[in-house]
Amino acid sequence: MEVGRGYGGFGALGHSVYHRELLPRLVHGSWSGKISHLATSGAHTAAITESGELYTWGRDEGEGRLGLGSGGGPGEGGSFSIPSKVNALPVPVAAANCGGFFTMALTSDGQVWNWGGENLKTFQTSSSANSNYELGRGDNKSDWRPQLIRSLQDARIIQVACGGYHSLALTDRGEVFSWGHGGQGQLGHGSRQNQKVPLVIEALAHKHITCIACGGSSSAAVADDGKLFMWGNSRDCQLGVPGLPDSQLLPVEVQFLTEDEELGPHNVISVALGASHTMCLVSRQ
Repeated sequence: MEVGRGYGGFGALGHSVYHRELLPRLVHGSWSGKISHLATSGAHTAAITESGELYTWGRDEGEGRLGLGSGGGPGEGGSFSIPSKVNALPVPVAAANCGGFFTMALTSDGQVWNWGGENLKTFQTSSSANSNYELGRGDNKSDWRPQLIRSLQDARIIQVACGGYHSLALTDRGEVFSWGHGGQGQLGHGSRQNQKVPLVIEALAHKHITCIACGGSSSAAVADDGKLFMWGNSRDCQLGVPGLPDSQLLPVEVQFLTEDEELGPHNVISVALGASHTMCLVSRQ
């Protein structure tokens, strides 16, 4: 069962309405069976059934983030206000993640599919007209049709994460790939350059990573020894390490947690990022 509440602009709640909902209300979809996984971003949502069918709804300005066709939807701001099945996705999926203008899905055998837009107007400057390369396909073309990220086909991916304009993928070997917009260092490659295709974060190669997460323009990873690493936008202190520059270009260990006497010895289990803040779940030793 799925319920929605909050801001309903662009059909984001899936209730066929475009206004705020103050109380939770059941989302009625055409799916059969139960929903096993949910993902959401600024104005669109993805839901996966137990059988691996993917449904999306919310805003689509024509870049194709919903995977439902070109040209956007019939509603406000090019939106779909009720859940619709992504028929163009030819395989069942186990997990999904929503970025700013794109969506990513992960199959049970570790293959990554994505679709949506490159949002060419975002982050362009007078000195550079490159797009953000969110889809990791090597070009800057928007595409509503789900496609495999072919450069990851030889890896078994176990988790994916999307930021506003960048993505991470975690392999079963504990490696982390990143691609997309790098203007705040959120790719972890030591520069602000965009990355056209997935690239291993070499700065984490000495660790076996078990969990990844993206904020709007920051990133995080948890290692199997319980250590937390973060990088990217640090302007609002969301990386949890005092004295960092506004853009942290390489992963840095969040060591301040070890100084919390009340918490005591512990390991980080998982991490979640918002646009400008971070939360982590820890187990005490």
